[in-house]
Amino acid sequence: MAGRDITEGRATRAIAVELGVGTGTIWQNTGVAYDCALAGIPFFMAVNDQHPYERATAPFRKQQFDSQRDPGEQSLTGWWLRSQSSFHTGEGIIFYDPFANPYSTTLPTNSYRIKSAYGVNIWEPGQVTLLRDVTENHQVTTALNSNGRARQTMRTIKWSSKQGILLHDGYDVDRIDSDGNVEHYVDYTAGTNDPVYALCDDGNYAYWVTNDIVGGKLDLRKKQLTAAATSASASMFTKPGITVTNAAIEYVKQRIVLAANNAIYDFPTSAIALPTATYTHPNSSYVFTSIAESGTAVYVAGFLGAQSSIFKFTLDTTSGAMPTLTSAITAAEMPVGEKIYKIYEYLGYLCIGTSKGVRIAEIKADGSLTYGPLIVETQQAVYDFCARDRFVWCAAGVVTNVVGPGLIRIDLSVEIDNLRFAYAKDLHYVTGTTKTTTACAFICETDRIAFCTANDGTVNGHYYTEHATNLVASGYLETGLIRFNTLEQKNFKRLAGHGDFTHGSMTLATVALDGNIYDVNSYDAIIGSPESTITQPVGAQDAIGLRFTLYRDSTTASDGPVFKGYQLKALPATPRNRIIKIPVLNFDTETDKYNLTVGYEGRAFQRLAALESAESSGDIVTWQDLRTGEVQQCLIEELDFIDTTPPDKRLTNFGGILTITIRTV
Repeated sequence: MAGRDITEGRATRAIAVELGVGTGTIWQNTGVAYDCALAGIPFFMAVNDQHPYERATAPFRKQQFDSQRDPGEQSLTGWWLRSQSSFHTGEGIIFYDPFANPYSTTLPTNSYRIKSAYGVNIWEPGQVTLLRDVTENHQVTTALNSNGRARQTMRTIKWSSKQGILLHDGYDVDRIDSDGNVEHYVDYTAGTNDPVYALCDDGNYAYWVTNDIVGGKLDLRKKQLTAAATSASASMFTKPGITVTNAAIEYVKQRIVLAANNAIYDFPTSAIALPTATYTHPNSSYVFTSIAESGTAVYVAGFLGAQSSIFKFTLDTTSGAMPTLTSAITAAEMPVGEKIYKIYEYLGYLCIGTSKGVRIAEIKADGSLTYGPLIVETQQAVYDFCARDRFVWCAAGVVTNVVGPGLIRIDLSVEIDNLRFAYAKDLHYVTGTTKTTTACAFICETDRIAFCTANDGTVNGHYYTEHATNLVASGYLETGLIRFNTLEQKNFKRLAGHGDFTHGSMTLATVALDGNIYDVNSYDAIIGSPESTITQPVGAQDAIGLRFTLYRDSTTASDGPVFKGYQLKALPATPRNRIIKIPVLNFDTETDKYNLTVGYEGRAFQRLAALESAESSGDIVTWQDLRTGEVQQCLIEELDFIDTTPPDKRLTNFGGILTITIRTV
């Protein structure tokens, strides 16, 4: 063993055993000039024409295989593609993974959903257009009630040859036609009269509850909708001993249902006296807020403190006379802290507006209710609903950078999940105000909607109407973050929008994970819709969002662009690994370039066994090229050993050429 370097160890204990094999094992040359080391085990290279040193880029792309129910973009090679051709299932996603639910036969996927929209109509499959503009006119003077209830009510009415809205605003009830002309239909005066606490109509008459200020008694009044604005109303009846402080009223089941203070009454429109209460809540502080009907029941909602419920009243027709309401049954209870302000029946569902947002309840055949999760959580309470076709509009405000006056639209034909329906922001008034949206209604037989806001305690609110033709100046939609169903880094390179830009224009932008927005290109009638290069955000990204902003025509306010979809192209930003193939000497004794001989009996097999153990474990080891100073973490891909030493009678003479193939990581 003469000439053996001290670092070689004893014949009974090989270098691999002394140093171990692992990620952090490093070889340091001392008296012997080794060429390389793997896992802390040094070797001399055996590079020649027969055994070359090879170095190549490792394969980094997997073949794309389409395992989805419907063949699509994942079937293609080359670019990673992501596109959307429709957006009609609404807002609410964070990530756009279109095949998030590919095996469901009942629930839609995320293929047509987006993160958010503002000022655009997304509901027509295959296209996005600008919403119509909104006009601010008549002032609304009354603030929210101290119990949190809105003091505005809007009713869709028709009178004479006109159609429009009956707007209840505290002390006043105004009749507003489709052109915005205002008539003071009921005009009470603070200090002289009590306010109108609640109002309804049956298509012929308006009915409202107030107090006869003389004696402070309940006063139920009515007035024909076609009557002159200056004509007086009539008192149906008064009720001494009852002073109204809170009320809700609705015409349902061919009768009037009145909730006054903590009691509920029902009576025909011809009533001349207040009947005995159908139901009285045991707590005099209970606040009834809203009334609605279904095929088999009448529902009344309300709250006490942080508790809120919906009561069900079924109809009794056994007597053959006018049906009377039976005792109340609790049909639903909200989570603690969530107050109900409005209930509204449409298409077999009960829409529930609360202090937290909107819920939808399914109405069973027996009138029982099963409500779902919050469809959308709003920044203000939801005070009112109106409906047409398959849609319900909610007086919920529109949240962008501020909560502004506006409506949210829900599509009851698109159920995203059980009792969770597609929604998006809808009509809004473009302003920096934070006023609360309190009521909404269709302007009779037109396809236009009106809504209003309350006085904020300092500044009056307003009545707003949807314009007959003009579009909003601009609006946008923003996609969910596109990540191709993987958290691997990607280089997002190309983006193309598709649509008709004959009128107006559209800008394309990327949205980084930090929320920063970067313009990509703009489309108009001259530019068309070319594919554009993405330059920001810079570098590889986990995911990006896309924003498409539409602008109406610069000369004709009723014209605007039609956006039909986009396609995004990306490439994987996978770090490039190397495959390195190194032939090395693996003999019991070897000689370095300075003719220094090292080794001992059994050394070759011990080194081979140590590397095979590291290969079998699949652990990371350190590769060192001692010639160049390169140090890399790697995996052993393959070991190929050829024994070229003939056996000897005295020694094993085990040894030969070992070809090591590694993959850097």
